[in-house]
Amino acid sequence: MFKNQYLSLFFVGMILSACSGAEENLSDDLSGNEPQVEEAIDHHSYSNVRDVRTSHLHLNLNVDFDSKTISGSALHSIENITKSKTMVFDVYDLKIDKVILDGQFETTYSIGEKDELHGAPLTVDINENTKNVEIFYSTDPSAQGLQWLNPQQTSGKEYPYLYSQGQAILTRSWIPCQDTPGIRITYSADVKVPVDLMAVMSADNPTEKSEDGRYSFKMDIPIPSYLIALAVGDLEFEPLGERTGVYTEPSMMDKCEYEFVDVEKMVNTAEKLYGEYKWGRYDLIVLPPSFPFGGMENPKLTFATPTIISGDRSLVSLVAHELAHSWSGNLVTNATWDDFWLNEGFTVYFENRIMEEIYGVEYAEMLMQIEFEGLEFENEMILKGDHPEDTKLKLDLEGRNPDDGMTAIAYVKGALFLKTLENTVGRVKFDEFLNKYFDDHKFQTITTEIFLAYLDKNLLKPNKVEFNTNEWVYEEGIPNNCIHIHSDNFDKVDEKCQKITSIYSALELDVKREDWSTHEWIHFIRHIPAEADADDLAMLDKEFHFSNWGNSEIMAEWYLVAIEKNYDKIEPYMEDFLIHVGRRKFLEPIYGELAKTKQGMELAKEIYAKARPNYHSISYMTIDEILEWDSI
Repeated sequence: MFKNQYLSLFFVGMILSACSGAEENLSDDLSGNEPQVEEAIDHHSYSNVRDVRTSHLHLNLNVDFDSKTISGSALHSIENITKSKTMVFDVYDLKIDKVILDGQFETTYSIGEKDELHGAPLTVDINENTKNVEIFYSTDPSAQGLQWLNPQQTSGKEYPYLYSQGQAILTRSWIPCQDTPGIRITYSADVKVPVDLMAVMSADNPTEKSEDGRYSFKMDIPIPSYLIALAVGDLEFEPLGERTGVYTEPSMMDKCEYEFVDVEKMVNTAEKLYGEYKWGRYDLIVLPPSFPFGGMENPKLTFATPTIISGDRSLVSLVAHELAHSWSGNLVTNATWDDFWLNEGFTVYFENRIMEEIYGVEYAEMLMQIEFEGLEFENEMILKGDHPEDTKLKLDLEGRNPDDGMTAIAYVKGALFLKTLENTVGRVKFDEFLNKYFDDHKFQTITTEIFLAYLDKNLLKPNKVEFNTNEWVYEEGIPNNCIHIHSDNFDKVDEKCQKITSIYSALELDVKREDWSTHEWIHFIRHIPAEADADDLAMLDKEFHFSNWGNSEIMAEWYLVAIEKNYDKIEPYMEDFLIHVGRRKFLEPIYGELAKTKQGMELAKEIYAKARPNYHSISYMTIDEILEWDSI
């Protein structure tokens, strides 16, 4: 059981606001007749930030690919609020060499009992006048927040690669820190890497390799610890616009430049919707395929999966999503992982607005209907599972992995809550509200309760709107007043789907691959009639080549249907896909579908034995559970 020292976050006016004047603005926002909000508790951190907290972090690190370790020091500039005699950090399998106070005095420390999920508390003895705590340490080769890739796991096949992934509570596995989203810090870093490689971080970045492998970074805007990020590899940079660009391996650059041609336009569009972009540059880095997520919104440098490189720019909504996080998540951050929907629900909503502005209403409606279909399925599965309460927006993840909250509920139910609000009050009023919300809470961390109080005061009461807010946030399932999502384009796709079981050749459908967008093809695959069998799938595959289409989203959907209908011709293509793609969004449902039958489970384990070494810990921990891998 997690033996935590509860992180009591201050009521938002007191919470660690990192920009000048934020506390005053916040108290104004929450004054009046609004209900008092209980202090939030972060059950996933040992740190005692109510007593003493980091204000700035400086990293001095050496990246060693031979030992697969990072070593050096983390220098914390601290604020001792209560004159505490101890400061508690989160660590996970870090080797602590020594701790120095104020650059002069070595101090005593202790590491508590390790919890398999949360790591352990590192308790450092300080005094009430301590200004700096420097922790000298090294990481474990198996650090969960780092993935070390050999050359064969990269695009270029010549150099090794390293990247970090901190969300939700993995930064503590490579940096001793107060690993909670409830506080924000600035940071800087000096990083030494092999001379043939480039290092980049969620900070101001170089655009060329240094001659000596030394790089310096600065992030002077306060961010939560999960957004501190590092990547090291054979990288090059190309600009996409005045303040946008892409980093990737040289062999990937041409594809990336083509795919991301609209990124600068996305930034401009986002600003027109919800205010100034506060982070200076917006760059992307396209990582090797083992990256477990579609993207990670590390400020100034979005980390992205190569599975969005489709060759037809059809999957760039992911870029719009990560860009939108520059407002929702990075600018205004969930105070605890129980409030995760505040990051993701707002971001899916904002992403859809960006796509609507650039590509039109019908395109955005297709995207949202695809999301809604996924939500309906996941909502049903969760309600039937061990934690039906996970269909609430406000979660209770105490004692559980915060990754359990990373479902379609937070993302899509959260977005539909906002979209339903917009439909109720009107877009003009809703946009005015969101602009004010982002501006009033910029560089702050907030709870669900604080948002709801703000919503009531600034949108619902002024417009005399009665809304079932509590049902949306605190009750299970999808409320009946959820806005209806409908795409006319999908109606035409449905007409084709209905013919599948009555034709002898897919040519009779009179549609070519290039006639439809990725989203229409996904809808088509999802709506193949239930009575269709393996022969029908073989007919479709012969014409459209779904099994090796080249678009990861389409192939992943196809494999699910094929497994269900025992269409075994997919197996060599699916095996290749599962070995080379580490994105958990694809892996979890495919392995899950295979695991439903004895034969499928055997195939899944056979493939997984080859694929698991290529996966990030975030992915393999999920698949281990599905396949009961520890019992082998």
